[in-house]
Amino acid sequence: MTNPDYTIRPMTRDEVDLAVEWAAQEGWNPGLSDAECYFAADTHGFLVGVLNGEPIACISAVRYNEAFGFIGFYIVKPEYRGQQYGIRISKAAMEYLQGCNVALDGVVAQQQNYQKSGFELAYRNIRYEGQVPENLMSSERCTDLTRVPFAEVGAYNNRFFPADRAEFLRRWINQPDTHALGILENNRLLACGVIRPCQTGYKIGPLYAESEPLAEALLVDLIARLTPGSTFYLDVPEVNSAAVALAERYNMQVSFETARMYTGEQPQLPFKELFGVTSFEIG
Repeated sequence: MTNPDYTIRPMTRDEVDLAVEWAAQEGWNPGLSDAECYFAADTHGFLVGVLNGEPIACISAVRYNEAFGFIGFYIVKPEYRGQQYGIRISKAAMEYLQGCNVALDGVVAQQQNYQKSGFELAYRNIRYEGQVPENLMSSERCTDLTRVPFAEVGAYNNRFFPADRAEFLRRWINQPDTHALGILENNRLLACGVIRPCQTGYKIGPLYAESEPLAEALLVDLIARLTPGSTFYLDVPEVNSAAVALAERYNMQVSFETARMYTGEQPQLPFKELFGVTSFEIG
């Protein structure tokens, strides 16, 4: 039984930085500006467990709307694990998301525990790691997404996610030292992608494109903005075989994987056009 002095409450914006710091300690390699973007997705959706004044656990429960939510940042400080503190904060998160189809990207080792909590496996996401090649030539097909009307960027991104998340997206494409690119044809957005600096290297996410050649052109233009030899990551939904082939074609190696799981029906998304996941923490 947990200590009665253990309380759970919403995080302040500054406390979300602590969650990101813990995620870094777990080896999850968060982005340098993730906290600011994630908090914008749901300012009430980050919970902290406090024991005798000390934060010892955290979780995110982002409620995008009345129908869909996403769980992430589920961390208990190592010395407090196995004492029910994590169970209590996870229950609080699920209570906050009551009525929603809840998703998460869980580590594979915890998949059975998530199933006991009502989650069902949908597919695997695979994190690929690569290095920027020398003499990489930009396709010169891409446009800075910040120059595209935001309504169009938002509408395109909404095809790949079960809920609108405009406030998050606006901050995501405007992060410091981040490149957000799109490919336009006849003033229509056909592809978009973002690459951001992380604790180690850079992560691409999302990477959406109507075809594999467009995805490759976008990938090349994103990493061409980095120094040759820089490490970059791409989180690929395994159900898109073309995305897996693209990562392998650029000699990227598997470094991590997650299990995408839902409490309700799996949303029907255009997986053939989904080459890179935005975030394992908030979807």
